[in-house]
Amino acid sequence: MKQAPPVNSRAVAVALLSDVLEARRPLDRALASRGEFAALSSRDRAFSRLLLVTVLRRLVQIDDLVNGCLDHPLPRSAVLIRQILRLGTAELVFLGKPAYAAVDAGVKLAVACNQSRYKGLVNAVLRRLAREGADRAQAFDRPNVPGWLIDSWRQAYGEATASAICAAHQLEPPLDINVKGDPEDWRDALAAMRLPTGVLRRPAGGRVAELPGYAEGAWWVQDAAAALPARLLGDVTGKTVIDLCAAPGGKTAQLATLGARVIAVEQDQQRLERLRANLTRLRLPADTVCADATRWRPESPVDAVLLDAPCSATGTIRRRPDVAWLKGPSDIRRLCALQDALLDAAVDMMRPGGTLIYCVCSLQTEECETRIKAMRARHPFMEPVSAPPVSGLGGAVTSNGNLRTLPSQWPELGGLDGFFAARLDRNG
Repeated sequence: MKQAPPVNSRAVAVALLSDVLEARRPLDRALASRGEFAALSSRDRAFSRLLLVTVLRRLVQIDDLVNGCLDHPLPRSAVLIRQILRLGTAELVFLGKPAYAAVDAGVKLAVACNQSRYKGLVNAVLRRLAREGADRAQAFDRPNVPGWLIDSWRQAYGEATASAICAAHQLEPPLDINVKGDPEDWRDALAAMRLPTGVLRRPAGGRVAELPGYAEGAWWVQDAAAALPARLLGDVTGKTVIDLCAAPGGKTAQLATLGARVIAVEQDQQRLERLRANLTRLRLPADTVCADATRWRPESPVDAVLLDAPCSATGTIRRRPDVAWLKGPSDIRRLCALQDALLDAAVDMMRPGGTLIYCVCSLQTEECETRIKAMRARHPFMEPVSAPPVSGLGGAVTSNGNLRTLPSQWPELGGLDGFFAARLDRNG
């Protein structure tokens, strides 16, 4: 029986890049749904993913390099050739792969995609970029995000900070680990540094499940910024806390570790199963509910609600570079309406004297301060409580007492995700 030829990692990358940029499918879903990607060896999967994230992180710059080598714009029907040129440029200019390998692979991909008439163009463009690409890339000085996004950051944070955010998005984020017990017990075993907030951090790479302590349930992966909102609740020992939109469960695990009775609510059944699996591995208790959080209510009002609301996720672009190209202003408006509905539901779940934490991994002020202001207009009895200072992270508490982290912070430690969190207490 004739064996099937091995799957080519570059060909898979072409298909996945089209999934994201043409079909507008989130990268993690595209990776999970492509059987060709799963069929690759672990080494080839890593290479294919590296190609993808490099293109997505530098898409504006890569398109500028490619377009500068074309006498005429590519026709819309040549979308696969555009993807091949993008991937080849990433290899040559940003990953430092040998010219002969990247150019030859690009030409062969054009033929394999039934685009043989463009193989001469692919050869010429990639050979030229092998000679000139590095110098031209050095001279590029525009942000690698859509215009509407950089404009919103400039307005919110100023030109210098917006530029620093964009620079932080070009870097591979580290792996942050939250330990159930004393982080010092695991720092050496995990070859990690301890951040000022107590989170352990190690370089990205390798298989998380093979690290010491994972199988034993000693820790879970959670970005240092994402670990901050739950701390705004203070001492939760013995309190009933609802974690709304809870998957994949990092905040549920935090609250359970701190002694809260947690009710984790998640609408997506698959994501809820992932949360349950994480809790089982961690050996942590929590009640889990599959329900629409805008409609579900607990049997009786609770002490606290932590709402990590669905959002644009623009604070996680360094980790999920596809976000920059999948979201637009209309998505922000739609998400704001959902966030308002969830905030109203969260208020309805709390007893008088209870506490609400609202957080999003977004850099967009419409999803952050503006939502809190609108919520307080509807519920004037919700009183803001200023966040305490964050160890080693000066400036994380804003002038109005909210928590705000930016990807450009902690550059010497590897940065962190952009997060917003606000605490409000229900009076009367």
